[in-house]
Amino acid sequence: MEKEISQAVIRRMPRYYRYLGELLEEGVERISSNDLSHRMMVTASQIRQDLNNFGGFGQQGYGYNVKYLYDEIGKILGLTHNIIMIGAGNLGQAITNYVKFERFGFIITALFDVKPSLKGQTVRDIPIYMMDELDDYCKKNKVDIAALTLPKEKAEDTAQHLVNLGIRAIWNFAHVDLDLSDKSVVVENVHLSDSLMQLSYNIVKNSK
Repeated sequence: MEKEISQAVIRRMPRYYRYLGELLEEGVERISSNDLSHRMMVTASQIRQDLNNFGGFGQQGYGYNVKYLYDEIGKILGLTHNIIMIGAGNLGQAITNYVKFERFGFIITALFDVKPSLKGQTVRDIPIYMMDELDDYCKKNKVDIAALTLPKEKAEDTAQHLVNLGIRAIWNFAHVDLDLSDKSVVVENVHLSDSLMQLSYNIVKNSK
């Protein structure tokens, strides 16, 4: 029986991946759990416990090989994934322009919109297609994730259509929590306004 990994551990894995990526860019070849803990603000013991859930990866007295650990965590997280962006407005284009996604294994391959003036344009050399081309594109190309940056009134129907096309993960920026009939589809609802309100609360709390 496969070991059940806690959600707290799973939430920390992308942070490990991000920090290890930064270490690679700095040319660091190996690092101890103590040094990694100082960077991440997590105890060395916690790091060792987290990684032991997946086999450990370290050597006593040597630490961790940064490139090896980076690659192994990438495998644990299931990277790489192809993403399509549904909505090529300001938010869709801003997300597409965030090139660091690719370093983490998320490759945006196409954008889709209904605005005729966007047809044939590109964002960072990534083409913008019309929505009526979506079905054909999904049949001919591997799509792992669809990101939604469209009005909330269109999000539910669009998401269900994407599921019908075989897409199993939705990254939803529309201002509505998606409730899909197929519960096997992974949905991540991202509410930017919620983050700002939490920030506002913390500003007020810290000023008291």
